[in-house]
This record gives sequence, C-alpha cells and structure tokens, in this order.
Amino acid sequence: MLHEPSGDSYGSKFTPLVVVELASDTKEEAIAWLLDRIRDKQQNGGAELLVEQLSPGVVASEKENPNMFLVGASWQRLLSGAEDVGLFKEFSDGSMRGFTCATKNSFKDFKGDDFLSMAECQYIIKHELDTLRAKDETHVPGYTHAKLYPGKSIVRRLQSKGILVQIFPLHEKEELKRLSFSWYKKIKLSLQPLDDIRHYYGEGLALYFGFLEYFTFALVPMALIGVPYYLFDWEDYDKYVVFAAFNLVWCTVILEVWKRNSASLAYGWGTLSRKKAFEEPRPGFHGVLGFNPVTGREEPLYPNAKRQLRIYLVSLPFVLLCLYLSLYVMMIYFQMEGWALSIHDENPTFWTDILLFIPSIIYAVVIEVMNLIYRYAAEFLTEWENHRLESSYQNHLVLKVLVFNFVNCFASLFYIAFVMQDMMLLRQSLATLLITSQILNQFMEAFLPYWLQRRRNKKMIRRVQKRKLLEDKELPLANQVRLEADMSTYLGTFDDYLELFLLFGYVSLFSCVYPLAAVLVVLNNITEVYSDAFKMCRVFKRPFSDPASNIGVWQLALEAMSVIAIVTNCALIGMSPQAKAYFPESDTQLILWIAAVEHGLLALKFILTFLIPDVPKHIQIKLSRLEFESLEALKKKDMTNGTKQGNKQHHGSVTPPHRA
Repeated sequence: MLHEPSGDSYGSKFTPLVVVELASDTKEEAIAWLLDRIRDKQQNGGAELLVEQLSPGVVASEKENPNMFLVGASWQRLLSGAEDVGLFKEFSDGSMRGFTCATKNSFKDFKGDDFLSMAECQYIIKHELDTLRAKDETHVPGYTHAKLYPGKSIVRRLQSKGILVQIFPLHEKEELKRLSFSWYKKIKLSLQPLDDIRHYYGEGLALYFGFLEYFTFALVPMALIGVPYYLFDWEDYDKYVVFAAFNLVWCTVILEVWKRNSASLAYGWGTLSRKKAFEEPRPGFHGVLGFNPVTGREEPLYPNAKRQLRIYLVSLPFVLLCLYLSLYVMMIYFQMEGWALSIHDENPTFWTDILLFIPSIIYAVVIEVMNLIYRYAAEFLTEWENHRLESSYQNHLVLKVLVFNFVNCFASLFYIAFVMQDMMLLRQSLATLLITSQILNQFMEAFLPYWLQRRRNKKMIRRVQKRKLLEDKELPLANQVRLEADMSTYLGTFDDYLELFLLFGYVSLFSCVYPLAAVLVVLNNITEVYSDAFKMCRVFKRPFSDPASNIGVWQLALEAMSVIAIVTNCALIGMSPQAKAYFPESDTQLILWIAAVEHGLLALKFILTFLIPDVPKHIQIKLSRLEFESLEALKKKDMTNGTKQGNKQHHGSVTPPHRA
C-alpha cells in the first residue's frame, strides 16, 4: 500500500520494504547501537542495509511511537542476499537453479524490473536482520539484564526481552490492488491466481490456497454423487454401502494426487530443491549458557531429559484431562438430546420440532469455544516445554491441537454411530455441526477482525481529513505505516489448515450417512476462498514470505485421517442391514469379514501410496539432470584446480638455464 518515498524524505535510492518497531521507551544508546549494526558492512558483522527513522504522522498524536524505522537495501545487497538465502530462479535453459552473483547474467529476466519480487526482497531483509550476531558485546547498551552471547542472534534477543516490538513487511499499494481485483473483488468461476499470490505473499500461503482450491475440486465428484443419494435414497441405508466404498477410494487417491500437484507447483516456484537453512534457536528459548556442539557458538542449552519430563508429567496429563472434559460435555449433550426428544414425543408440535435441533446447535457452539480455549492452553504449554527450534515447537503444538480437536469434534459422532447406532441422529448431528461451525468460523476469521480494523482505520482517516490533508483518500507514508503497524498480525496458516483438516474428516468419515456433507463443504470452501483472500488483503499485516515446498505436517495429518476413514467406513458398512443379511446367524463371522476387508483396503492404500510417485516423472528428470550437471561442473573445477596446482609445482622445480 506504499509508494516509493520521495527523495526529499528518505533519499532518492531508498525504497522502504520492512518496518522495525522498537518499544516507545527504548533507550537512545540501544537504538544507536542497533542502527549502527544494521548499517555496518558485512565484513564488520553488520547487515549492510539502509535504515531511516519514520517521520511523525501528518496528524501526530501523543500515543504515536517515535521508535519506528524503515529498512531497505541496495540492489547489489539484495542480490548477495538472494545468494545467501539460496533463492532458486529460472535459468536461461528453463531449469530452476540456485541463484549466484557469479552467474547472474545467465538467469532468465535478470535485467528485468521484476527479477526479485517485493516479497523476496522483504524475505531477504528479514533473513539478514535475523542473522545479525552479537560480537564482543556482553549486553544490549543501556540494558544490563539483556545479556548477549557471542554468535547469538541480536534480533531474537531483543524480541525475547521486549525491546523489539515487531518487524513486518510493507504492503505495495498498486500490486495489492491488482491482486485484490483478480483474486476476490470480481465473483467468477475460475482458478485462483496462484502465481500472483505466490509473487506477493510467498510460497507458503500460495500452497495453502492451492490446496484449498484442489480440495474443493476434489469434493465435486462426492457432491455430485451425494445429491441424488440425498434426494432419492434418504431412508434407504443399504444404498450407502456403495457411497462408503467410493469414499474409501476417494480419500486415498486425492491425497496422493495432491502430492504430485504440490511438487509441480513447488518446482515452478523454485522451492522443491531448495535446502533449508540451519535453524536458529527460537526467541523464547532459554537455558544455561554453554557451547552448541554443531555450531561451536556460545548459547543457552536446555537438557532434553528435563523437557521430556515436562511433556510426559505435565503436558500429557493436561491433554488427557481436557479430553475427559470434552467427553463429559458430550454426555451432557446426549442428556439434553434425550430431554428434547422426550418433550417432542409427548406433544409433537412445530416448536418441539425446532427444539430437537437446539441441543446440537448449543453443542456445536460449545465445541468451537472449547477448541479456542484449548488452543491458548496448548500454546502456553508448548512454550513452557521450552523447545529450542521453531519446527519442534510447531510439531508439538500441532499434535496437541489435532488430538483435542479430533476428539472434541468427532467423539459424539462416533458414539452415535457405533454405540447408539442411531443413523437419523447421526445425520442431524453431522449437519448441525457442519453448518454451525462454518458460520462461526467465517464470522470469527474474517468479518469480526475486518469490522474492528475498519473502526481503527476510520479514526485515523477522519483525523487526517479534518486537517484537509487527504484529498484523494490516500494516506501519507508515515500514517500508512502506522496504520499497518496497528493491523492484526497474521499468525500463519495453522488455523486455516486445521479447519480444512476437520472438514476433510467430516466428509471422509461420515458422508456415506449424510451425503450432503460434501455439498456443504464445497459451498464453505468457495466462500472460504473469498473470505481468506479478503482478510489477507484488507485485515492483516502483510506476512513475510515462507519458502515452503509442501503443506508440511498437515499432509501427514490428512493421511492419518484417511486411514481412520477406511476403518470407520468399513465399520459402517458392517452395520448396514445389507451386510448383516449375508451373515444372519453369526455376528463373529461378519466382524471377521469386515476386519479382513478393512486390512485389505489399508494394504491397497499403502500400495497406492508406494506406486504413485510423489514427484511427476518430467520433474524427476529435470532434477536428476541438474544434479548431474552440478557434479560434472564440480569435477571439472577440481581437475582445473589440480592442473593449475601441478603446473605451479612443475614450474617451481625447473632449473633455470645457464647463461653463457
């Protein structure tokens, strides 16, 4: 949302890309020290970036934080940074290769204006700031309690001590307008502009929207089959056996095909072969000072045994207690359901018909509230476990949240299906859970944050307009930066993937009993595309690019759900009157047959997983060719160096000729 500032304000070559906000009461010596380190040359341990203090807003207020700084970089610094982070770009032969400054002219479109996207430039600056390391300083100037250790990240230390409030990338107004128009402003039946999303927000977010789009299209066959089932065979439970069998194949195949699609997208975006950088400790990680055996740097160390004790003696019992509470709430729901049913049976009227749905609606709302409260508790516990790496923290958090959400959302459905064996109640509960959770999610994710953000924006715009300084409704740079600083921070794709995981569960587990589940999820996903696009463009700060090559741990979670779906659908088939008719005298034989079929289907699933390659053949060939060329180039380099060394030794040993 920003124009390049004029030369009068920030220098003719300075384009602000990232904002660094320090606490308003930060001491002058600490500010001066940090700015010197950001500006200093790389050989001196600096980041060699351009940084300027943000001027006061057009309508300044006492609450404004004066310690806001705009960070940019020269073109040469961005190119060297692209090499540092291992950015992959398209080579002149069409392949994707790691960028190096030595071979820069061999890359396609190198001399074009758009060789590095703004998102890539901002990612490079963030990386350079994160890798600023303490040298011989013992503490942050002016803060004796904020100790520094040689080789430790300065930015992470400042964040953990509350001196650094936030670092965020700036929006680019014109590009955001174009993206908004092609993405959500015109209602149309077409694919999402994934390349544009990736260009503006990075690969991680583009892969999420790619998966959301793919999942929606994958649900269409289920929805098309589900509608006639719902219309013509609603009460005929026997026919759902065919639907369950289709469900089994569907949930396996779509995940395998997605892996191939994901690999194709990641290759085209240059993240498939990109090596992950060495992970630095998280900002909140603490421990006793020692030496890292891998890097040799001095940093806090925390015993793994102590962390395991915290996990198994505190976190695990807490999660189990929460699961017990979830099941207890579920039993209260069934008591309410029984009470509503008894009232309806005594005197069936229009109002008692409505009353039958009230317990399910209340339970659906309670589930969402419990999920939200548990999420905060899980984040607190995972932080307390003191994981050194961000990836380890995320994996433990995902596991905690997934287990609770699965039990909280699906336990009642399993109980109705396999204990009560009441298919009518199962349909009603599934429909109510789906519809209520979708309405609540849309409200909490997009409309509520937008309304709050709109109120904040209006206050600032009104203040500026009062001074008649805003003729074209375009905020000055300083006010725009402060407006973005106040916007909600996008916390990543965790909640978005979690929602898709639960929807995938509703469809794959029980849609054979309620065929309209796929239709409802398709409708939800279509609105989700627009609401998620809207909140990314209008509600949240711009997030830093995340160079992801796949959807990460969520692929594993979805595959685990598909295994559970096979077991569940086989059990539902076994409970059908059609299956029971084949074994009228022996339930044991029926159970054995269903178990055998279920094991066979699981075996088929794993065979399909093995047979369908994760990466398409043409991409495998390109990757192999690139690896071969790299090895050949390395051999030639070694041979050339060896020849040069040999020639030097040979010339050094030759006896000079005698002079006459």
